[in-house]
Amino acid sequence: MSELPKTLEDAIVQARAATEAALADGYTRLQVELLFPELKALPAAQQFLPAFDEYGDKLKIFFADAGSAALARRDWDEVPFQLLDIGTGRMTSIQSKVQPEDEIFLFVQPSSVEVPQLEKLCEIIGEQRPFVMFAPRLEDSSIVGIGYAARQTRQRFINTIESCYYLRPIFEEAAVFRCYPGLWEVWVEKNGDYEKVAELPNKPSGDELDAIISGGDSQAEGETVAATGKSVFRGLQRFVRALRS
Repeated sequence: MSELPKTLEDAIVQARAATEAALADGYTRLQVELLFPELKALPAAQQFLPAFDEYGDKLKIFFADAGSAALARRDWDEVPFQLLDIGTGRMTSIQSKVQPEDEIFLFVQPSSVEVPQLEKLCEIIGEQRPFVMFAPRLEDSSIVGIGYAARQTRQRFINTIESCYYLRPIFEEAAVFRCYPGLWEVWVEKNGDYEKVAELPNKPSGDELDAIISGGDSQAEGETVAATGKSVFRGLQRFVRALRS
């Protein structure tokens, strides 16, 4: 059973373990979601890389744009794998970015802007080779205005991906947490401490989350309210503030 992390570094260590466990269990479409608007994706992704040590140069990493890929080439130590951008150019250029010798793929902070190219890349990758989305922003409608058909395409793609790690603080009064193979959890601040108040088999909807946080009687199907004492985790508020600094 995983505890809420005390620091971003703790969260990334948990995310690595969750990703490795999910890959070992045969999942091929994974995402690690650290839902902090101020998250600096490049250094966080660099800390996440040990999850792929066994793959060596068989790992290929994609960034949302050429600028991010160039920053990674500049700031990261010498690495054995390729650092590319997803690109928003012609679809015909995408085919050449995935080679038969590639075994696993990491996408760093892709956004809804890149969904058409991202979906095409994942079609080329296929069902047998795994990929991991790190800190994706695929559901952030503020990034770009898109129509109904595009939203449906984006949602269909998102629904094929398993969240093996998810951490979302909610204003400093609660958090939604999932660390594979565990269930989805809701933690709520009570008298200065954080307690796990619910476990669910699926990610809670907005209405379900409101009911849980408010302590209402409405519960999601399959929800188990955990009778827990004070959590050993006391630093979520400091953790969130530190991420924003």
